[in-house]
Amino acid sequence: MNLRTLLALTALMASLAAAPAIAHHSFAAEFDADKPVKFTGKITGMRWSNPHSWLYVDVEQNGKVVNWAFETGAGVNSLFRRGWRKEDLPVGATVTVEGWQARNGKPVANSRSVRLSDGRTLFAGTSNRNDPSSRDQ
Repeated sequence: MNLRTLLALTALMASLAAAPAIAHHSFAAEFDADKPVKFTGKITGMRWSNPHSWLYVDVEQNGKVVNWAFETGAGVNSLFRRGWRKEDLPVGATVTVEGWQARNGKPVANSRSVRLSDGRTLFAGTSNRNDPSSRDQ
């Protein structure tokens, strides 16, 4: 293998390793800190994933049911350390979610917290660095 081929392979490997970092987004790129949202509705699903998990909630708006997708600022392990448990979020359970709406106006938000029907509040690990609660991450 000559030096040119070795350098090309090294560059290719470096670019592939950087792909996940490039795909990761900032809060300000997708969400609007000036558009806070707070909705109460019924859970339709929870996707436990990394680097961010997603909570899906049916919310009644203007007489219609809209399914909102709430992104957490944390992955599975971080949520677990914050007290999140799968059994606390069954489909059909009523929750109140606070966060910030997506810039594109779709029913998508970055979540700050989720209040359960028993009164407990789970911190969602928001990626909004201007939110005081994000300093606890």
